[in-house]
Amino acid sequence: MSPTVEGPTHASAQTAVSAPVSAAYSYCEAVTGSQARNFAYGIRLLPTDKRHAMSALYAFSRRVDDIGDGTLPTEAKFARLEETRAVLGRIRAGEVDEDDTDPVAVALAHAARRFPIPLGGLDELIDGVLMDVRGETYETWDALKTYCRCVAGAIGRLSLGVFGTVNAPGPGAPDAARAAEYADTLGLALQLTNILRDVREDAANGRTYLPAEDLAKFGCSEGFRAGRLSAGADFAGLVHHEVRRARSLFAEGYRLLPMLDRRSGACVAAMAGIYRRLLDRIEREPEAVLRGRVSLPPHEKAYVAVRGLSGLDARTVSRQAVRRRM
Repeated sequence: MSPTVEGPTHASAQTAVSAPVSAAYSYCEAVTGSQARNFAYGIRLLPTDKRHAMSALYAFSRRVDDIGDGTLPTEAKFARLEETRAVLGRIRAGEVDEDDTDPVAVALAHAARRFPIPLGGLDELIDGVLMDVRGETYETWDALKTYCRCVAGAIGRLSLGVFGTVNAPGPGAPDAARAAEYADTLGLALQLTNILRDVREDAANGRTYLPAEDLAKFGCSEGFRAGRLSAGADFAGLVHHEVRRARSLFAEGYRLLPMLDRRSGACVAAMAGIYRRLLDRIEREPEAVLRGRVSLPPHEKAYVAVRGLSGLDARTVSRQAVRRRM
């Protein structure tokens, strides 16, 4: 069950850290700021302790992803991923000291002591990247969903360990026991949006994530490596089909928002809001993803962040939940 809090706790209070730990967190924040602009945009809205913990989670996750996406031979990738899993084992066993030479391990170990982070989610991430290294493809949505739960749903659950949940008694109050389920589902929504956005880039790297049965249904089984469609392909139909699936996942995952404190909810609403707007753009012009990466301008991201801080998205979800119960 996810952690439940009613107010500030030792985990959310601003506490001093040693110089080595502070330096480790600074390193992780630098990695996050340079490698994940959308993610970094959201976690800026968090208090320092939670922002540090989320940066540590991202930096470790980035390391895993970089191994999978890098140019090493396949066997070397397998070895590096198992080495990274061993580092995670040391963190879990409390064997990483503050003067360890690995700043990501130092930061994540400190964060795991401060927050109830389910570190097994990072094992799931490694399992998902191993699927990439093996070149697995997915016949059905259920098969792809298993992959998405490893590489994104797990991140949602890990993040919830940092965010915690808040008690909200009264009629129509959200069921906090389902918070991890909603966090997982929101991760799936983000990952499916990523897959749509990166369809050409992934194809160029020899990867196809969209379900084979969907590709066949819309005449797109030849893939997208060439950046152009085969005769008779209904790429717009394929994209709109996947967009509807992603929207359903967002609607379910957004039920998490009323369960979070204001700043954690703002962080999640900002990150999810950015991806929902990306989804809108992809829906309006499906072929754009075959020409390059679709992104949002900074002013639009700022607007999404303001919406998150205002609590507008969380209040909307709460009102919808009350209406469903009436």
